[in-house]
Amino acid sequence: MDEQAQQLLRRLIRGQRVAALGTLRRGAPYVSLVPYVPAPDFSAFYMHISFLAHHTRNIEADPRVSFMIAAPDGGGGSPLALPRITMRGRASVLGDEPDAAAARALYLNRFPEAARTFMLRDFALFGIFPDGARFVAGFGKTFNLKPDALVDLAGGDP
Repeated sequence: MDEQAQQLLRRLIRGQRVAALGTLRRGAPYVSLVPYVPAPDFSAFYMHISFLAHHTRNIEADPRVSFMIAAPDGGGGSPLALPRITMRGRASVLGDEPDAAAARALYLNRFPEAARTFMLRDFALFGIFPDGARFVAGFGKTFNLKPDALVDLAGGDP
């Protein structure tokens, strides 16, 4: 992947605030929109979600997820050329581990209005830990990435 594609990927991951979360609901695909914040090294993506939501119940039943971050459609050009990354991995509740406090701080820095939901017992902070990813930087610019490649990419400037 060239430097231009790497910079595009970093801007995409750090610049967007919502993603499509794919879970399995009774064996069938289920997609929902969730706010997220990436770990600084892209090793995880954090979301603060309610246990009342279908996607959370789905994760409890089967932690395998897909997570897509896409550039917004500006109305010009082909929407199929929009930059996007789709990750597959596993989601789990962050407990009392040391990384949980840092993840919470990252999330609240990006979404300060979420402070009130952190006081509710039916919400929890989850981490999605990618097993792999596919990045589409445009037509003919598609890259398969392993988790360590995502971490390596995070180190550069956005």
